[in-house]
This record gives sequence, C-alpha cells and structure tokens, in this order.
Amino acid sequence: MTDPHIREAARIVEAASNARPAVIRSFFDEDTFTVTHVISDPATAKAAIIDSVLDFDPASGRSSFASADKVIDYIRKGGLEVEWLLETHAHADHLSAAPYFQEKLGGTLAIGRHILTVQEVFGKIFNEGTRFARDGSQFDHLFDDGDRFKVGSIEAIALHVPGHTPADMTYVIGDAAFIGDTLFMPDYGTARADFPGGDARTLYRSIRRLLSLPDQTALHLCHDYKAPGRDTYAWETSVGEERQRNVHVRDGVSEDQFVAMREARDATLGMPRLILPSIQVNMRGGHMPEPEDNGTSYLKLPVNTL
Repeated sequence: MTDPHIREAARIVEAASNARPAVIRSFFDEDTFTVTHVISDPATAKAAIIDSVLDFDPASGRSSFASADKVIDYIRKGGLEVEWLLETHAHADHLSAAPYFQEKLGGTLAIGRHILTVQEVFGKIFNEGTRFARDGSQFDHLFDDGDRFKVGSIEAIALHVPGHTPADMTYVIGDAAFIGDTLFMPDYGTARADFPGGDARTLYRSIRRLLSLPDQTALHLCHDYKAPGRDTYAWETSVGEERQRNVHVRDGVSEDQFVAMREARDATLGMPRLILPSIQVNMRGGHMPEPEDNGTSYLKLPVNTL
C-alpha cells in the first residue's frame, strides 16, 4: 500500500477495531432515497452529522424540516454535542439541511476543498452574479486529501475521491467509512459520472483507492434504490463485500471495462428530479440564494443547458 493517506486510514480502521466502538444511527429519507448518518463517540458524547436532508417540494417551492427534526430529536435525547456537519459533496438529488442543524445544534460545516471547482462550474451554468462567492466561504472548513480530524476521541481522516463530482470526499471515522455516492450496495453498483466535472476513469481510480482499505472496513452509503430482486433498503456494506460482489467494479473488472460500462449506462439516465434546486442550494452550503428586493429567494431553471 503506497498511498500514505490510505495507509493512515487503514491504521485508523485497525486501531478502532480494538477500541470502544462508535455509535452510528442512520436516517433514511425515502423521498430522495438519501441516508443521513450520525456517528457519536460514547466516551465523550461528541457527534458528527453526515449528509443531512432538507425536505423540499419542487412543485410549490416549499421547504420543511420533518426529516431534519427526527435527527435533532435523536441528538437531543441522546445528550450529544454536534462537532461536525459533514458533506461528502454538493449533492444533486437532495438539498442539505446543514444551516438548520447549525442553527439548532451548532457544529462546524465542512466539505472538500474542491467545492471551489463545483462553485466555478455551476456558477457559470446558473449565471450567478458577483455576489456569489466561489471561494468556499459558505462553509466553515474545507478538507484537503489526507486531513486528520476527530469526532470526540475517535480518529478520522478525510479522503478526496473524485469522479462522481470533482469534490467528493470519504470520511473514515474509526473503523467506518462514509463514502457518499461513490459506491452503492454491491447489487446496485456505482455512482454515475456524467454530471459537469464528473469522469468515469477518475471514479474508477477513486473506487479502487477506497477498496484498498482493510476488507473489514464498514462502508456507509448515502443512497439506496433497491436493486432488482431486493425488497428492502440497505446502506451498509464493507470493503470486502464490494470487492467480491459489486456488479460494476468488483475485483477483476478493468479500468477500461468499467469506463465503457459506466459511460454507456450514464447515457441512458435522466437528470435527478431535484438536481437544479439541489446544486444551487448545496454549492452555497445549504443556504438559499440571497433574497431579491422583494424579500423572496429564487431558484433558477436554466433551459436546454443540462
């Protein structure tokens, strides 16, 4: 294993397997097929919330907080203190509730530094004016590949895993890895790579990097769509299971084979239902665009662009 950051992630996983385990509670939002994870340290009651969901009705333009309030209720009943609000990337399928969580619970809002690339690309697509900052300042902290941090006393490391988008991150916290959209359950496969800034070849290399972690590393996913023949939703697997059984990228699938499959499959996929509002909000750290002179925020709909 020559990658120093993966070596360090593997060390964290191995050390955590001999320590008091973290507590992980996951909340599934069936409307967007999204999983929000709360990981907490039982020794300190410190916690991180990963990939939160704001309820949003595109027909009416109304947002609400039922999904977020379930997480808040769990946090408060457990006496937990939120240290981190972690985003794995600027999601295209749901809106982040991070500002709402920060208002209610505190915590440092963080994402990968390559959010600047996403802001630049989509700032042009949505023709954002000069008031839209493209420097990541909407977030409290920007992670670089290999940055170390802690949740309470639990060691953690941030890994840059681009391909689905330029800014995807995995957070290895103790013996668990929160991998966003990079991989799905073994029977469903892998993330698409056709959004602006995505790349199938880069995605393959990021996945193989993740799959060089110890086989026992638990992988916590951001989505599940129930593969054909499976009747229940699932969002936890392991490095070993993905290497053996992932229908797109198991051991033995070459980079060229994966790229050919991924590009052909992506060409058949429609855009996610919430991509246009999601990106505009998520590239702002979960905030709506600034209100116009009538006090109302507006989300744009670029015609014949995506």
